[in-house]
Amino acid sequence: MNNTFRKWSAEFAGTFWLTFGGCGAAVLAAAFPDLGIGFAGVSLAFGLTVLTGAYAFGPVSGGHFNPAVSVGLAVAGRFRWSELAGYVIAQVLGAVLAAAVLYLIASGKPGFEAGGFASNGFGELSPGGYGVQAAMLCEVVLTAIFLLVILGATSTRAAGGFAGLSIGLCQTLIHLVSIPVTNTSVNPARSTGPALFAETAALDQLWLFWVAPLIGAILGAVIHRLMLADGES
Repeated sequence: MNNTFRKWSAEFAGTFWLTFGGCGAAVLAAAFPDLGIGFAGVSLAFGLTVLTGAYAFGPVSGGHFNPAVSVGLAVAGRFRWSELAGYVIAQVLGAVLAAAVLYLIASGKPGFEAGGFASNGFGELSPGGYGVQAAMLCEVVLTAIFLLVILGATSTRAAGGFAGLSIGLCQTLIHLVSIPVTNTSVNPARSTGPALFAETAALDQLWLFWVAPLIGAILGAVIHRLMLADGES
């Protein structure tokens, strides 16, 4: 297996795990109040998928699992632009397959209705009823912060071996803040998979969950290069 295909496979597997684990917690576990998982449990599930995926697949591909992260790393000079398209395709395919498997499992319960199916949204599709401007700002700011944490944690000056932990905890915190606003994206691939199976207008609103995270990722990368990188590539 050549090195490029190994990287694509790792990104596919990591994004599958992030989408299946995080959205699975929302669709299968959070739907049952007596299990006690709640939105805090879903937040932790997303953080754990990033943490475990980073250590399992990161050594192969860098552990992006997110088109916005790949774009941000390219802007920051940490990733080759020539590899971007392959990574994004692998990430989206991984998320779509994860959503499909999750749908097959969830639909095995009598009376199953997909509903929002852990998709993202604003307005009527926002868990808290937040409008498009609030959703856009939330996703841009939190994705920018996510990129700053990733770039800082993976810096050559950072403590070795702890990047996955800090990035996973950051993902958890991001979800704790933004689930009420957008159901948390900061990841266009994660948004795309569930939107294909939702019984709402999630697909019509999917544009925001590509545009906002990409803007946020670019913003975070630019801030890092201008203010924090101090000449580091």
